[in-house]
Amino acid sequence: MPVTKVQPFMTEDDLDKKWKKRLLAHRMELIIATCIIVVVTLALGIGLGVGLSCVGKFRCGFSSQCIRSSAQCDGEVDCGNGEDELGCVRLSGRSSVLQVQRGGVWRTVCSEDWNNLLGASACKQLGYTSYVESFFIPLTAIEERLQYNLVSINLSQSQIIKLQNAPTFSKTQCTSGKVTTLKCLECGFRPKYATRIVGGNLSRPGQFPWQVSLHFSSEHLCGGSIITSLWIVTAAHCVFGFTDPSMWTIHVGQTEQPVHGAQSLAVEQIIYHTRYRPKGLDYDIALMKLTKPLVFNGFVEPICLPNYGEEFEEGTMCWISGWGATEDEGETSVFLRSAMVPILSTKTCNQPEVYQGLISPWMICAGYLEGGTDSCQGDSGGPLACEDTSRWKLVGATSWGIGCAIRNKPGVYTRITHSLSWIRQQMEVSACYCTIQYNSNETWIYSTLE
Repeated sequence: MPVTKVQPFMTEDDLDKKWKKRLLAHRMELIIATCIIVVVTLALGIGLGVGLSCVGKFRCGFSSQCIRSSAQCDGEVDCGNGEDELGCVRLSGRSSVLQVQRGGVWRTVCSEDWNNLLGASACKQLGYTSYVESFFIPLTAIEERLQYNLVSINLSQSQIIKLQNAPTFSKTQCTSGKVTTLKCLECGFRPKYATRIVGGNLSRPGQFPWQVSLHFSSEHLCGGSIITSLWIVTAAHCVFGFTDPSMWTIHVGQTEQPVHGAQSLAVEQIIYHTRYRPKGLDYDIALMKLTKPLVFNGFVEPICLPNYGEEFEEGTMCWISGWGATEDEGETSVFLRSAMVPILSTKTCNQPEVYQGLISPWMICAGYLEGGTDSCQGDSGGPLACEDTSRWKLVGATSWGIGCAIRNKPGVYTRITHSLSWIRQQMEVSACYCTIQYNSNETWIYSTLE
């Protein structure tokens, strides 16, 4: 049973068992892998023509078809459901530098020939239904890893198209000396907040305007975070087995349970990562889509998603919040509580006396090894929020832990930077009503922005 922040929690004995099972599973995987290699080698040797999976290629998820890597994001649909043409745009680094994937290679977009039509198209591909503005900054001002594989995009036609299908020109230097950064949504601000969870304090109205309460059958079950007017991020273990949208409501703009004057919205769709399993700990990420957009008013605001490649260093102080229990196995809180906790490195969290190597790239730890302050039952899916250059970013979603605020057992959160591709893909599919449509020039086009 996973150590979720709903209920039940695992004991130290459960953790030892899971750790031993993981070691046994890895041993079995090695044995099975060896057998497979032998079988495949024999099959090839006798001329059966059995392939060696998708190594070095792109795998179409639903059909398991393998296509060449250069066919990914080339403007032509090769997978049956078009997934090879999803996730072809991303924002990278601290400055939200725009990159487009073309033929399997990520390229930084130069500022020359850029226009607002392209900006709106890029935001659409990122899953947003809005576009705010494009900015241009010197190439030398961005991370060095983003300064290579440059491209400029020239669009003369009037339709909104996928960026990877627009005419592009690969470059070693931007003619303008500048690159494109993008803003699709005003996020990460707390306009109504002027100025702890276990060991924490009561939260004030507007302090965490992205915090939501997820109600299942009219009872608070989990937390979540607003990332757009239509989308909520939460944990997969909150919704696994309970994906009937009619059973859920989203409550926003509140600091107290039950609801007093808060917005309450119905859910249209629930999506959790297909690789999540209730007996596992990885892929603990889910999205809820609302039936109608939220109204942002200062007490209800979206938090920013981090960008690709962003790192949040050990010791960075961040905030957790929720209506969870104020002590292990206690009742959930009537009031929204919050606490400041430091991010811990994966190395620290994987120590034998902490989580014994269970922390994967999908996870990030935050809290105090001495205990005393932590998330608890009922906080699942809620935000681990960090302030960066006056904007708040969603770094984690409350996932699991051993008990609450116990020594050497800090909170474990789903790492959002590792979940970005999945989140963006789900939002992009929803934002593009055309699914797969072609105009007379065989170009994949979008419907107009909402």
